[in-house]
Amino acid sequence: MLPAEYVPYAVFVALPFLGIGGYVGWKQLQAPSAASVAARLEALRGLSWNEFSDALEAAFRRQGYEVERLRGDSIDFALTRLGRVSVVSCKRWKVGRTGVEPLRELAAAGAAREAYECIYVAAGEVTDTARSFAAENKLRLLDGAELASLLPR
Repeated sequence: MLPAEYVPYAVFVALPFLGIGGYVGWKQLQAPSAASVAARLEALRGLSWNEFSDALEAAFRRQGYEVERLRGDSIDFALTRLGRVSVVSCKRWKVGRTGVEPLRELAAAGAAREAYECIYVAAGEVTDTARSFAAENKLRLLDGAELASLLPR
């Protein structure tokens, strides 16, 4: 389709697309399958609170956070990194379906502590209403494949 004098330049135009395509393909091969994510989440639901909270705390430390356990009503951990404090709630992490109410509690507690980020951990399903509430209030949901890959096997 191109004149002969432009054909060598077509390779240079295609290189970024080939690089991006290769990178995306590699990432998809590295991603866990839906079956392994489901099995991992089921195994997480079988853990006791102490085992789960210890594993979660260790995972956040591996990511470079300083972790403080809290005994509040709606916050379980305070994470500090680069001078920014994030709060984590995983009180109802084991339930099969999470609605809006625990996210409202987390948002209020995060605002009271002036947190940079509020993170809600759920090993079960999060309803669409809760997901839209989280998006509107800038709450981060840590669930599904992200939770399964965060915690060790």
